[in-house]
Amino acid sequence: MSKHIVNCIKLKCETEGLEKPPFPGMLGKRIWDNISKTAWEEWQSIQTRLINENRLNLADVKSRNFLRKKMESFLFEDEKIEADGYNPTI
Repeated sequence: MSKHIVNCIKLKCETEGLEKPPFPGMLGKRIWDNISKTAWEEWQSIQTRLINENRLNLADVKSRNFLRKKMESFLFEDEKIEADGYNPTI
């Protein structure tokens, strides 16, 4: 089985993509077509820190919308996103 290769707009290189879209619908397809496995894994780490540091309840629509906006900014707009107070050197 051949790997799904994408021209990752986040990492600005051609590399391995995700095995399948991470979401249903157009957003999932956009991510699958344009985001690498590496960039997605980086986002998942950031997302976990955002959920924990902001004590987000994923059953809450506002929390899910907050994460979606942060995800789109990180993946598609090359914005630096991180949880407040996160210091990777500690």
